[in-house]
Amino acid sequence: MKPLRLALVTRRFWPLVGRAEVVMANLASEFLRQGALPVIFTAQWDKQWPQKCILDEVPVVRLPQSAWQGWGTLRYMNALSRWLKNHPADFDLVYVSMLKHDAYAVTGCLARSPKPVVLRAEAGGKDGDCDWQQSARFGKRIQARCRQANALVAISPAIEKELIQAGYSAASIHRINDGVTSMVIPDEHQRFQAREVLAEANPDLKLPVGARLAVFNGRLHAEKGLFDLIRAWPLVQHEVPNARLWLVGTGETRSKLVETVENLGLLEHVIFPGVFDSLEEVLLAADLFVLPSYREGLSLALLEAMAHGLPVVVTDIPGNRVVVQDEQTGLVVPPKSPQQLAKAIIRIWRDHDLRIRLVRSAKELVQESYSLESVAKAHLHLFRELISRKLEKRVYRNGS
Repeated sequence: MKPLRLALVTRRFWPLVGRAEVVMANLASEFLRQGALPVIFTAQWDKQWPQKCILDEVPVVRLPQSAWQGWGTLRYMNALSRWLKNHPADFDLVYVSMLKHDAYAVTGCLARSPKPVVLRAEAGGKDGDCDWQQSARFGKRIQARCRQANALVAISPAIEKELIQAGYSAASIHRINDGVTSMVIPDEHQRFQAREVLAEANPDLKLPVGARLAVFNGRLHAEKGLFDLIRAWPLVQHEVPNARLWLVGTGETRSKLVETVENLGLLEHVIFPGVFDSLEEVLLAADLFVLPSYREGLSLALLEAMAHGLPVVVTDIPGNRVVVQDEQTGLVVPPKSPQQLAKAIIRIWRDHDLRIRLVRSAKELVQESYSLESVAKAHLHLFRELISRKLEKRVYRNGS
């Protein structure tokens, strides 16, 4: 079978690291492993960055854009459209992350092309793709263009419902989960090694022997419930004196979070490590993952933690309930409750049998429904089906 040549479009990409960027990088690597030929197209946010590079064996092409916000967007859209029009023989299908400006550009320039366009809705709810199309300048115009895409991928039932309510054809929407690579549950020696590697890279991450480490990974934003988690930590510390908390990520509330940590006298116990290109060593080093959000889609960070064999404590919100069933695949607590957060964290660290049961059930769920291998296979099956349909229509029109 001829390898599929895939143009994967994401305006933000490495070294800018976020959820959508990690998803696209993971998918590209797995597509390549399964025999496809992906190329990632992104914006050149810094003139010092090379226009072409290779990341994990996948070619990356950075298209020009300006530092000026409006002009920069337009320049990037034009560069993307121009590349696609000038290189029709170099790709079989285009897969676009987010229903925003690049989706508008790609869908428009390939409207009469035999090459299918697939759009990926990355987020739901407030600030999600559909919400953005309703509030952003030119958002409704972009939405009208996006409806012309050959297919849309919805990563959760909630996003699928939002797309239908926004006027997208239900027949064009395909439910494909996010996927993560499942790992073998690390033993104590592997955990110790990971901690040593991190401490060598950053002395602030040096942990006392026998320390218990809880990790959050994500945007440092008020909606993530991190002030609740910090306020829970003195209660955790009282029962588990060697407990440590790492808040991994960056965001607008970082300075206020640090101030809260200082005021509570927790500077030695709560650390802000920043961001990592890969979280593998962090997850290997950790004993627990916490996601105390008020609003959240299906969190990739949560799936990765479960895949790495970490017990999880999450808040009772729709996005978390998709994968975390209380007392089965994790512990679920009410949002905005530092006391309940602390109680759940302490309970997991004290109850070895509970911890093992939660971890095993969570890994089984991830392997069955969220493995990167199966998710990539579902994408490639969809892509081949769309290409075949386009070809059949073209043959029919030429024949008639």
